[in-house]
Amino acid sequence: MSFLEHLEELRWHLIRSFAAILILAIVAFIFNEIVFDVIILAPKNPDFFTNRMLCALGHVVNVPALCINSRPFQIININMAGQFSTHIMVSVIAGIIAAFPYIFYEFWMFFKPALYEKEKSVARGAVFYSSTLFALGVLFGYYVIVPLSVHFLGSYSVSAEVENQINLISYISTVSSVTLASGLIFELPVLVFFLTKVGLVTPEFLKRYRRHAIILILVLAAIITPPDVFSQILVCFPLIFLYEIGINISRRVLRREEARMKENEEA
Repeated sequence: MSFLEHLEELRWHLIRSFAAILILAIVAFIFNEIVFDVIILAPKNPDFFTNRMLCALGHVVNVPALCINSRPFQIININMAGQFSTHIMVSVIAGIIAAFPYIFYEFWMFFKPALYEKEKSVARGAVFYSSTLFALGVLFGYYVIVPLSVHFLGSYSVSAEVENQINLISYISTVSSVTLASGLIFELPVLVFFLTKVGLVTPEFLKRYRRHAIILILVLAAIITPPDVFSQILVCFPLIFLYEIGINISRRVLRREEARMKENEEA
């Protein structure tokens, strides 16, 4: 194919991707009650799944601090067109997130003809594991970190004279940024895989800084969780587990690279 033919092919992939985003954004705009009440605003309410489970556990182990978000705060809007513009913004973001698998598929179909068979196999594995880890990270962020963060930030007070009035944009930014950050953090094993492949990371390097990583995770958990051990473990354990998986992946990649180099030398 000529350069212009490649551009034409790319143009149609982009058009189909934008069409998918537009259609799903319209769907999200129409079903705004589900998007806002059931998904975005739910973590601040006592009947949210995580809040109910933690509170039930708190009654069993006699730790009242586990009953987080027991007094839901009101979210305010301070701009005339604030709710309408937020509705549009959230609908577009929801459309992008919902269309992400299809967008990835379109770009995969564009680049696929340029790859060798071995490269296609590696790319398929990377796409699968990256997508799975990102989805798990988003779920972990939404169901674990977001409720704890909302409770901490929404109830934090420097003085009894100051009352929190949470702005709609501020709340949505917190929920979306925490959820997205969690999804990206769960990509750590994939990142370690590629960094080890190019020689920028080794198992020894990760082991050397393991203590620093654990301390950082513990500090983060201590900040956003209630003052009890269970909540801190709930946040810490998956992140520490991911770090250990990263060390194991780096070790396996290095062994395979060394074995391949040895085979090439013998050949």
